[in-house]
Amino acid sequence: MELETLAFDLELASTAELVLAAQAGDNDAFGALVNRFERMVQAVCWQRLRNHAEAQEAAQEVFIKAFEKLEQLDEPAAFPGWLRSIAVRQAINRGTRRQPALAMEPHTLEGFDGESEAPLSSLLKRERVAQLHEGLDRLATLDRSTLVAFYLNGQSLLEMSDKFAAPVGTIKRRLHVARKRLAKELECLQAV
Repeated sequence: MELETLAFDLELASTAELVLAAQAGDNDAFGALVNRFERMVQAVCWQRLRNHAEAQEAAQEVFIKAFEKLEQLDEPAAFPGWLRSIAVRQAINRGTRRQPALAMEPHTLEGFDGESEAPLSSLLKRERVAQLHEGLDRLATLDRSTLVAFYLNGQSLLEMSDKFAAPVGTIKRRLHVARKRLAKELECLQAV
């Protein structure tokens, strides 16, 4: 099929043919690619972000990046995988930049009055909070400050990276290790 006829048969054209046409400057061909892969890109973004509005915005950014970098794609038939990898990276980047949905001050947990709950539920929650704080107190300073910054102060990975002067990957590893250490401390406290 020649590129000139693609303008009339966009729905019937193969992905590779649409990519070649789009690389040659055919905006309608790129629009057909967007229509063909929009649901897949949104699903990838949703899977990572778990927020409909965020996933839609990320999907738009994915197609902008794909349009800007389309000339770099050497194998037109590889477009779906290439686009998926852009979507994954974009969603991960957006997720690390995003603030947590709920940031909590440490005194918020202590000031909980429990009037709207049954007394037993309130008592159990306060006991769990007390155990959590006791477990945090038993951790090393770096582990404790990492967990408090992320979970109680609501700092993003990027903010923590700046605060602790460490790469985001290191912060992620510290969070992972600190959570495991806290879980071990909480197990010890529950065994007592």
